[in-house]
Amino acid sequence: MQLRYNFRVYPTPGQQVALARAFGCARAVYNDALTVRETARREGLPYVTDAELSKALTAAKKDPGRVWLGEVSAVVLQQALADLNTAYRNFFASITGKRKGTRVGPPRYRSRRDNRQAIRFTKNARFTVTAGGRLRLPKIGDLKVAWSRELPSEPSSVTIVKDAAGRYFASFAVQVAAEPLPVVDSEVGIDLGLSTFAVLSDGKTIASPRFLRQAERRLRKAQQALSRKEKGSRNRAKARVRVAKAHARVADTRRDWVHKQSTTVIRENQAVFVEDLCVKGLARGRLAKSVHDAGWGMFVRMLEEKAARYGRGFARVDRWFPSTRMCSVCGVVGEKKLLHVRTWTCMCGAVHDRDLNAAINILAAGRAESLNACGGAVSLSAQREAGPCETGTTDSALPGCR
Repeated sequence: MQLRYNFRVYPTPGQQVALARAFGCARAVYNDALTVRETARREGLPYVTDAELSKALTAAKKDPGRVWLGEVSAVVLQQALADLNTAYRNFFASITGKRKGTRVGPPRYRSRRDNRQAIRFTKNARFTVTAGGRLRLPKIGDLKVAWSRELPSEPSSVTIVKDAAGRYFASFAVQVAAEPLPVVDSEVGIDLGLSTFAVLSDGKTIASPRFLRQAERRLRKAQQALSRKEKGSRNRAKARVRVAKAHARVADTRRDWVHKQSTTVIRENQAVFVEDLCVKGLARGRLAKSVHDAGWGMFVRMLEEKAARYGRGFARVDRWFPSTRMCSVCGVVGEKKLLHVRTWTCMCGAVHDRDLNAAINILAAGRAESLNACGGAVSLSAQREAGPCETGTTDSALPGCR
């Protein structure tokens, strides 16, 4: 599988100028190629192929008005065209239904004011890591890299990224082999929430750190200082960077915390089941700030990626599965529960904690779906009504199905 290893880099002032030149050239090539294809589409001309765009780039370098394109590595410019081709392929696959997930829009023009600027070097550019630990890039020089760990294999490409806070990063694409962890007996269902970040079916809870809420005072002061600066002034540019750094600190802290929590869950459990939440839909309501601050989507994505890397099971339970309303003891589905109802009593007499009961039901539903021999989804209530052998499951917790 392919992974990315990110490291902070510290270019000198001269190297920052060279990187800014490379960012600008790549952006110009991308925008020019996008203009050519959009013009052909509006005028009803045939689709401009990748080869034609590449020939146009070669001719543009000879144009007196584009001679500055020769000041950067040719690989950077070719990769800008490759990014445009990828954007178009994703757009076409999305509108034809071949691409899963949310619908992807057509490519848009890049701006020098974008929060993220990036260029990519492949092996053709002959980038190297020197004996002194510096990253040597063509027409840029040797960049100082803050190595936090060694690369597991030789990188196939490296992307230099400048974020809104003015920081530079080197992102290496490397191939790694799967690293299966020792087999364990435990499986877990996870119910995500706001007051408590996650409740596991084994009774463990993960408290919600609320990083954005904790940093709101600092963010508010930085934003107020920015609003008082005159537009277009250097002081406003400095204040904008301070705001970006404050937000980057929150995002980095959240990402590091999610990495640690997801790694712990994957190491301790052989299979992980979570509810397929519609985070984008939940983020449109009155709890939008809290939903974004929780980072549910990042947590679930990391669980899925690490499960594939370390040989663990992972599955999503249908978002319409009544995990909260269903009794984990008798399987009866009750009425809807308001958010302030944290405990409830079933007709069978069982008293349930709202989140723990949901986590237990998610675990049972995930097991039923993953162990269904017929390949279809089996709900927990149907499993209890039909009996273990009729549903095709071989769950070791259910007798008579060996």
